[in-house]
Parts: sequence; structure tokens; C-alpha cells
Amino acid sequence: MNKFVDRPRFSCALGGALFTLRALTRAIPIIHASAGCGYNLYTAGNAGAGYLGGGYCGGTGWSSSNVVEREVVFGGSDRLSEQIRSTLELIDGDLFVVVTGCMVEMIGDDIGSVLDEFANEDVPVIAVSTPSFKGNSCDGYDMLLGGLFSDYVRRDAEKRTDTVNLLGLVPGQDAFYKGNLTEIRRLLERLGLRVNTFFGEGETLENLKNASEASLNIVLSDVYGVGAAGVFEKTHGTPYISLPLPVGAVQTSQFLREAADALNLPRDAVERVIKDEEARYYDYLERIADIYNDVDLQRYAVVVGDLNYAPAVSRFVADELGWLPRLAVVTDDLDEGEIRRVEKRFTGWESDVSPLVRFDTDTSSVRRYLQEAWRPGNNERYYDSLSPLFLIGSVFERDLAASLGVPLLTVSFPVTNRIVLNQSYAGYKGGLGLTSDLLSTLIAGR
Repeated sequence: MNKFVDRPRFSCALGGALFTLRALTRAIPIIHASAGCGYNLYTAGNAGAGYLGGGYCGGTGWSSSNVVEREVVFGGSDRLSEQIRSTLELIDGDLFVVVTGCMVEMIGDDIGSVLDEFANEDVPVIAVSTPSFKGNSCDGYDMLLGGLFSDYVRRDAEKRTDTVNLLGLVPGQDAFYKGNLTEIRRLLERLGLRVNTFFGEGETLENLKNASEASLNIVLSDVYGVGAAGVFEKTHGTPYISLPLPVGAVQTSQFLREAADALNLPRDAVERVIKDEEARYYDYLERIADIYNDVDLQRYAVVVGDLNYAPAVSRFVADELGWLPRLAVVTDDLDEGEIRRVEKRFTGWESDVSPLVRFDTDTSSVRRYLQEAWRPGNNERYYDSLSPLFLIGSVFERDLAASLGVPLLTVSFPVTNRIVLNQSYAGYKGGLGLTSDLLSTLIAGR
């Protein structure tokens, strides 16, 4: 019997698909699911993503078939057909995507036959199967993108050696996805590349439609987006590489070198960009050297987050802030192969620090792992306590931080105690932003 998940940090696959579509300009989801699914997923995802909002014709305005008992008994195909027709009449969009919930998948609605009715519409109408029993919100991101890569992206585009696509940052699940994508795109453009992020600033559905021009897909994750990249490779013949989300100068410089090697870019030109970016980065970082040393801002750290953030943030605080991460809890539900890939990200750091790494979806487990990473004092007269300590995680760690009397910075879903706009933790700019947020939290009471 599988154990229950205490306070899950992900929504279902349908939720992941919906927030991925919300991030695509003028893409309109049509939810074919039970009444209430869309609203519940919106309220959870909106707040958890730093108050992302509904976007264009989204949120509480999402189109939904809202199937009830009648459709469960007699089938929901007619209800879906009616909903698609009314949505096309009422909503101005450039792409309409039917995404499905559990109930309609279990009763076996023939979505394909319904879509045949709309084959001659002026705008494309496609469908992607996204029931929750197929995975969580990150799986929904992969499912949705896989469907778009198969059914929407052009198949006759000529490859361009200077063009890449970015995958692996899940809109909403990563509250900082837009700022992160903007920073990574900025850096790759400095290398002379054209970069499609699909969900970044100023991008449209044309970027997605012509994505098959890319000569390489760069997946900023060891798991998220890998399945979609595989579909892309099979459908359009574009290979992919998987690189970790880079936070700060050390990781970002390594990322740029590895991406450049995969694209056979001139190394001297890449090194000039890195030198320029690092000079700017350390010029800003130098500003905090005095206060860092004067009031001793070094800390032990516990990092709780998904497989993108947990290793990246742990390495950042160790390699660049000189902190001592004692515990990292990765909150994804992973198979053994995925665990092995993520574990490798906690090795080979410049600081030669190696935190205790645990994989667990349950929020309540973090306290137990903390005791494993640093044994309690047990009333010993001389005891080296885990102090001063800083906790980096989600709002689910708020109670733990309060009980320990330590500060908390939320960087991983859910992030309900912050408003997230264009903030980024990726790249050089993101490293400066994370440094500012961490140290500002420490001196907030001065």
C-alpha cells in the first residue's frame, strides 16, 4: 500500500497543463472534466505560484465542460462538442486545446471524433490527455508540450544552427519561471543564438509553431521537460541536452560552457562573455563583503525544494556564499533512475561540501531528516548546535522554521507569502537576486 502524501507540493497533471497553457500567449484551454476541477486548480496554482493570476481568458474564466452525473452515465462527447463550439464563438484565441480530467478519461469519451467536427475551423483545435492518474503538474507540463510538439509545431521547417529551444521550467510550479527564462535567454543571446523559451517575455505562438527550426533543445532540468524533448526529437529530429538550472556565477559559467560545446560555438567568444558577466556579477557582490564579515552572515542551511531548485540553491549557498548546507530534501516523487541523476548534482562542488540528501514528498518528514543530519543535544553540557541556521524552502516549512526560531526564504512551490513578478534566481542576475533576498532576510530587523 502506498503511503499518503502530507501536504502535496504539486497539483495534478491537468493543473500542470492548464498553467502551461496559461503561460502561452493567446492559447485557450478547454477543460473537459468534472465540475469544479478548473476552479480548484486555479485557486491552488495562483496562490502557490506567488499569485500568478489567471492571464488572458484564464483562471475563473477558463472554459470547461463541467461534466456531471448525466455525462458520466451517457458520455460527455456531446457536452464537449457544445463547449468547444461556444468557446470558439465567444473567445478570441489563436490556439484552442482540449485538456482532459480523470472522469472523462475513465468513462472513455472519444475526444478525437469530437475534434473531427472542428477540423475546418480558422484556428487549430487540438486535444491532450491530462488526467491526474497519469502524474502530477510537472508530468502535465510534459504531456501538454508533447501534444503541442506533435500536433501544432510545423514539421517542414528548415533547421537553423543558431537557434535553440529552452525547456524544463514548469510555469506556475516554478513561481519564478518567467524571470528565469528571460535571464537564460539573455545569456544565450549574448553567445549569438536565437532562443525560444515559449513562455518568456514578448514571445508568441509563432515562436512555438516554428520551434522545429531549432538545432538543439536545452532542457534546464534532469527530469522536467525530458519527456517532451524526447517527443520533439522523435517528431522533428532535434536532439536535446539536459543541464541543471544554473544559479549564480559558478553554475552559470559552467552552463554556458557546456551549452556552447554542444553547439560547437567558438570557445574564445564564449569566454569573453563569461568574463564580462562575471566582472559585473562580482562587482555587485563585492558590495556586501563588509557587512557579511562585520556581522557574520555565514549560516548553516537546510534546503527543501523540487529537483531543479534543491541542488542548485544548495550548491549556490555553499560555493558562493560560503554557507554550510547540512540537509537537502528533494520533494519530487522520482523513480530510481531519476534519483540517481539528481544525486549527481550534489557532488563535485567547488566548496567540497556535501549535504545529507533525502528524497521525500511528505512535508512532515523534513523535521525527521533534520535530526538525522544533526543529532539533538540530549541535554549535553557541551553541544555544537546547528546554529545559526537558515531554512530555504516553501511556505510548508514555515511551521518548522518558527519552531526552530530560524529565518525562512520561500523559493519552491507553494510560494504564497510573496508576490512574484519578474524576479529570477537563474543565471548571474538570479544569483545576485537570491543573495539579496537571503541576506536581506537576515538583516531585516536592524
